Amino acid sequence: MAEAPINPRRLKPAVLARLLNSLGQGEVINERQLRRHRNRAGYTIGDAKTVDLFRYAAWLTLEYHKPKDEPASYEEVKRRQAERNAELVRAAQDIGEIPQVVDPKRRAACEESFRGFCETYFADVFYLPWSDDHLRVIDKIERAVRTGGLFAMAMPRGSGKTVLCQTAVLWSALIGSTPFVCLIAASAERARDLLENIKIWLETNPLLHADFPEVTYPIQCLERITNRQKGQKFQGEPTRIDWSSDRIVLPTIQGSKASGVVISCSGMKGSDIRGQNYARADGQVVRPQLVLVDDPQTTESAWSPSQSQRREAILAGDVLGMAGPGRKIAGLMACTVIRPADMADNILDREKHPEWQGERTKMVYAFPSPGSEKLWAKYAEMRADSFRNDGDGSEATEFYRQHRQAMDAGAIVAWPQRFNEDELSAIQHAMNLRYRDEAAFFAEYQNEPIVEAIGEDMLTAEAIAAKLNGYRPGEIPLGCSHLTMFIDVQQKVLFWMLCAWEENFTGYIMDYGTWPDQKRAYFTLRDVRATIGRAVPGAGMEGQIYAALDKLTTEKLSRAYRREDGAEMRIDRCLIDANWGQSTDVVYQFCRQSPHAGVLLPAHGKYVGASSIPFSEYKRKRGDRLGLHWRIPNTIGKRQVRHVLVDTNYWKTFVQARLAVAMGDPGCLSLPGRDEKAHRLLADHLTAEYRVKAMAQGRTVDEWKLRATRPDNHWLDCLVGCAVASSIQGVSLPGVTDGPMRLRQRIKLSELQRSR
Repeated sequence: MAEAPINPRRLKPAVLARLLNSLGQGEVINERQLRRHRNRAGYTIGDAKTVDLFRYAAWLTLEYHKPKDEPASYEEVKRRQAERNAELVRAAQDIGEIPQVVDPKRRAACEESFRGFCETYFADVFYLPWSDDHLRVIDKIERAVRTGGLFAMAMPRGSGKTVLCQTAVLWSALIGSTPFVCLIAASAERARDLLENIKIWLETNPLLHADFPEVTYPIQCLERITNRQKGQKFQGEPTRIDWSSDRIVLPTIQGSKASGVVISCSGMKGSDIRGQNYARADGQVVRPQLVLVDDPQTTESAWSPSQSQRREAILAGDVLGMAGPGRKIAGLMACTVIRPADMADNILDREKHPEWQGERTKMVYAFPSPGSEKLWAKYAEMRADSFRNDGDGSEATEFYRQHRQAMDAGAIVAWPQRFNEDELSAIQHAMNLRYRDEAAFFAEYQNEPIVEAIGEDMLTAEAIAAKLNGYRPGEIPLGCSHLTMFIDVQQKVLFWMLCAWEENFTGYIMDYGTWPDQKRAYFTLRDVRATIGRAVPGAGMEGQIYAALDKLTTEKLSRAYRREDGAEMRIDRCLIDANWGQSTDVVYQFCRQSPHAGVLLPAHGKYVGASSIPFSEYKRKRGDRLGLHWRIPNTIGKRQVRHVLVDTNYWKTFVQARLAVAMGDPGCLSLPGRDEKAHRLLADHLTAEYRVKAMAQGRTVDEWKLRATRPDNHWLDCLVGCAVASSIQGVSLPGVTDGPMRLRQRIKLSELQRSR
């Protein structure tokens, strides 16, 4: 089809500028100069939208031949320059003509369908086919945006729920469904990051610019210079655009559905959420009417019952009250369950929070049939062996390729297209995640955290945290005669604990912590911020651990601690965990070379189960030291340092019993201070394992297992180590011996002679 001829009597300014600059003379004129000429000439050269080329040429000719004024005075020159500068500022503030919509049909279709909006304008983000779960979430987002309601959806980690929330915020703003939409995340910093992505899309997405120019063109005219927003105008009227880190106000353009729409972001704190409102140009004060909540909890808050309860209260009070008195708010929350009874788990429970209509989606809806268990076990073994030998798991993948039909039998996955490049299917991907960390898989990918039964007579974290003795951290009670310390070595941090003991095993946890100090009340090893690597830069892993041990022991072992009666005491014995394979040699080297070598001793925890040989039945060799389910072999070996072996099952039961003793009774173990909340993390560590009664070969033993929902037990190991160290120093519990005494049977001389 032939192009329509250009009418020189009605040229758009942009077309006229391109026409004049295409004559081969370089840039003859730019749009700003043309705007100034139109402002000066007025309607003599055209109307508000077009320019008459012939009239414009005539006006330029008259201007050129206009008689020149006599040289003006200095003051007159300054006045004219000021006028010209003001004119330039006014011309720069006005953004000029807004481009036309490139594809009105495409825009209209995407305004009617959130799914179409995502597929059209964000095809590079949503590049995989949708799963059925995705389509349900998209439908609920559209219902929340258009008709209201509250919906909570638990999606597996990595399912794209964050990007869906961001695009939903943008879509609702562009179609003008609500004058104020708020995006809420776990923290204010996270919420600002999410809003920043939306800002970048509005600035750089070419298809959005083509179909929503009345929104994106004024934003692009800012050129990321926020000072320009104050004076920006369109056809002489302010656009009132706001482009800050925690709130944006889309440009006020007559006829635009998104005119003046507010998009704000907030963290899950009452002070961040409360009081959000915006006064529009028409005098109306608007408040949020739609909220999209993306992962409202952190790992730290999920592990803290008090923080989870606080966030639920904020959601019920502050978030749902954002719309103001007498008005309902619509919202959708996309979340992931981290542990049982955390915020997400409770919100999804329709018995506890029916208003959110919670629904859980999973990565796997049916695992492979029981008949394939042996094949998957073989696969897991091959994969683990490959990684242990610096491989990439390709041998296991080849095994899966050969037996795929049998291994996939009975499995149903939610998103068949979700798997990595080195994997063959979504089923293999899911099983790899499960083998990596089963507890995390069921919590974060299945949204069904594992709930393990509490062992017999087990103490709760609340009961332990409440067992306070009132002593200040570092203060030694009067009856104590021994101080012991234990250091649990991890690659990122060192966990340590210091305890004071009376002779009858009455114990007091004096102090505990990490090196480097995390300066947080609640954290997990996975999310520590202050690490050994950052505190000791420029060294390898072994050198970093050595330096960390040196700094920690210098700080703790060099000082004197004061008892209630004024007597000074020092740490009698410090055990250092030497079980972690990559640090064993470093620990032995440090214990040999340290200035405090006299009190240091490497420690190895041994799992002595019901079918194992108990420590009491080990054959004692010359020079060995045997104690209450611990022994120090006389063999020194190449490391030139003696070490202690500990029956961890026995000592964990022993420590559990000490914590269960009532305050004031002999053998009681207690925590410092008067604030229960201060020891919540310690209490979680001390209850990270549970015991199971096991019987074998006539023996009944408590076997301790790590709870899948409690990943950290390091201060439990520290407390066990402190108790063992006190036993080495001679502390004993009255009536407790290391196994039954064996009496020698008397033999008569006549019986001995007959036996010969």
